[in-house]
Amino acid sequence: MNEENKKWLVVVNPKASVGKSGKDWPMIRQILVNEGIEFDDVLTEYPRHAIEIVRNAIVEQGYRKFISVGGDGTNNEVINGIFTQDVVPTNEITMATMPVGTGNDWRRNFDIPMEYDEVAKIIKAGHVFVHDIGKLTYYNDGDTQIRYFLNAAGTGLDEMVCHSTNLMKKQGKGGTIRYLISLVKCILTYKITHIQIEIDGKQVFDDGILSVSVGNCRFNGGGMMTMPKAVPDDGLLDVTVIKKVSIFKFAANVKNLYDGTFINKINEVLTFRGKHIRITSIPPHSLMVETEGENLNNSPFDFEILPKAINMVIPKEPVKKEKKKKKRFKK
Repeated sequence: MNEENKKWLVVVNPKASVGKSGKDWPMIRQILVNEGIEFDDVLTEYPRHAIEIVRNAIVEQGYRKFISVGGDGTNNEVINGIFTQDVVPTNEITMATMPVGTGNDWRRNFDIPMEYDEVAKIIKAGHVFVHDIGKLTYYNDGDTQIRYFLNAAGTGLDEMVCHSTNLMKKQGKGGTIRYLISLVKCILTYKITHIQIEIDGKQVFDDGILSVSVGNCRFNGGGMMTMPKAVPDDGLLDVTVIKKVSIFKFAANVKNLYDGTFINKINEVLTFRGKHIRITSIPPHSLMVETEGENLNNSPFDFEILPKAINMVIPKEPVKKEKKKKKRFKK
């Protein structure tokens, strides 16, 4: 292990937000320089490249501070780079994000702005929040796989919509509208899957589901508040289950997904909380899962919480945006 490197390592995913991240990077870079932030930077070249970059940066180059430039998927790769090395305790590592694009569900929990210059000031200030991390164990062709996540994971309709949206992104189509189009298409074709859920060793659910979300934070799916009571440092994972529900009832409540009120307005919604969550599908291996926009292979799924596992840079106080003054017109 090399001596600790005091600089930030900025990890840029140039393909994030359908290429916006790459186009905006020269401007973002100059903003970081102007703010007096000392950093090195590297651009990813292929999927999961950031995992390799970050892991090697910690082990071989001594970096302890990382800035992720991109969306939730880029954040997820940086997190997995941090948590798949065993040289430095993860709670000695600091991570900041420079959100690009329209999704960015994690940043919504802390009111992190989308303006690059404002985010640079937050990074410079260096206020940190000691954040929990989720750990997911799943299966890929019978082999056990592990994935870590900062924000949330989902299965059922959630994963299906994620898969559809990712296909659109590959075609150069992105944004909230595209996500909603994917949601409508998937609702019409999704087949209800029977699952069992155990929380901390106790079975709490045995029925058909439309969707399940598991996470540390409140938002998922491009601004939907799927886990409105989640707290990212309480040492617990929140679970939201949407049981089999009529398409018309679900469609009528889509807007309530964005403010979290759907959990009270749809009788078929159940919420749970725990340290260890196991989801088993019937028949076995019939469900896929997604973590922060990446589709992963099949059930059963085992989730556990890693309490206060990493330092995340957030605003010391919610960012207040200046209200635009209304123009007065002379009569």
